[in-house]
Amino acid sequence: MLAQPRRNRWAALRFFRKLLHTAVRAPCVIITGKLWTYAAAKKLILLDVERRQSCYLNNRAGNSHQPTRM
Repeated sequence: MLAQPRRNRWAALRFFRKLLHTAVRAPCVIITGKLWTYAAAKKLILLDVERRQSCYLNNRAGNSHQPTRM
C-alpha cells in the first residue's frame, strides 16, 4: 500500500514503478479502479499490459487491506 497526498498521474506513475520494482515478473493484466490517472500512467509505463477496471474485480484487493483502511 502506498499512501500519497495527491491522486494525479505522477502519483500513479510512482505507484506503478514501485509495483514493478518489487514484482518478480511483469504483469499481464492489472485491475484498477476507474480513476483516470491509472490510464494516463499506464500509457507511459505499461504499454503491453491489459487494464481491467470494474468495481467487482477490485473488491478482492480492496477487502484484503481492510484493517489498514480503518
